[in-house]
Amino acid sequence: MKYLEEFRNPELAVRLLDDIRATATRPWALMEVCGGQTHTIIRHGIDQLLPDEVELIHGPGCPVCVTPLEVIDRALAIAASPGVIFCSFGDMLRVPGSERDLFRVRSEGGDVRVVYSPLDALRIAQENPKREVVFFGIGFETTAPPNAMTVHQAKKLGIRNFSLLVSHVRVPPAIEAIMRSPDCRVQGFLAAGHVCSVMGTGEYPELAARHRVPIVVTGFEPLDILEGIRRTVRQLERGEHSVDNAYPRAVRPEGNPVAKAMLADVFEVADRAWRGIGVIPESGWRLSARYRDQDAEHRFQVSGITPCEPAQCRSGEVLQGLLKPSECEAFGTVCTPRTPLGATMVSNEGACAAYYLYRRLAAPAAAVPVSPEASPVA
Repeated sequence: MKYLEEFRNPELAVRLLDDIRATATRPWALMEVCGGQTHTIIRHGIDQLLPDEVELIHGPGCPVCVTPLEVIDRALAIAASPGVIFCSFGDMLRVPGSERDLFRVRSEGGDVRVVYSPLDALRIAQENPKREVVFFGIGFETTAPPNAMTVHQAKKLGIRNFSLLVSHVRVPPAIEAIMRSPDCRVQGFLAAGHVCSVMGTGEYPELAARHRVPIVVTGFEPLDILEGIRRTVRQLERGEHSVDNAYPRAVRPEGNPVAKAMLADVFEVADRAWRGIGVIPESGWRLSARYRDQDAEHRFQVSGITPCEPAQCRSGEVLQGLLKPSECEAFGTVCTPRTPLGATMVSNEGACAAYYLYRRLAAPAAAVPVSPEASPVA
């Protein structure tokens, strides 16, 4: 209770907002790179409480949303294969592929199961030795360690009918790609605290120095967000660009050494495609050679699938921070949580879903026409 009282203190919120208003003397654009932070911001109206000088841009921080369409289509092909039990977290079942989603595959007879841990999928493999069991491993550095541990455990126990469909991505290369985009307006970053709790902060100082942007590691409560914004604006006003840990109760500079060692054993860094953005060099992981036999993509030979992105979906621009969800012509009309065009509308951490949940009854922003010159970040 003391924790909840501390981080829901309205008097402290007022003081933080007053400090931000007093500090900001010119326009600043900040990006949060975490879908959980985006939902906190929109749910509590933090972006609307800030002074006009401070704009929040929603970045590619939703792990479901950045899973590329070709990987979704590979998942659908594997899930529809005879004799396969396809396991996934529930938020992936409604994510649209080129023609259908995992719910549709299940309705057509595919054995698609919702699990709450990759170890659940491993247990299912033990209980069904004559069937292939595949777990859909997606996410940032936060979810990669338990998936790595499960692959390690499967190999150790000799469970040969378990494999992992990998779509893990890394945050620092995404920040690098965003800053290199010719359309970039970002002047400071709120870094995701849960990612840094695993990986530490060692990869960020070079980014901050090279691009002259402050990077503030931030938590997820409303007061965490306000404190992160306050520290970022303070650096910008002073002309500073360093890494600042505003989430010390969970983040240490070295991160989690045990989790990092597991990642280094099971995975290797690789180029990775991000949905709506493109390929970002060294921005993801794949299973290392030692564990290649447990790679579902390799086991099922589904690498030749050509995806087809809906023409009306502008989630790529949303993920790059070039477009607010409510500025998309399809938002809330053609594209809703029941009929999503892209993952940003259906994911629990998607920016479009946040706007639909908390802002759809507000006055709509003017639709921004598609620009043929708009450049992807990669």
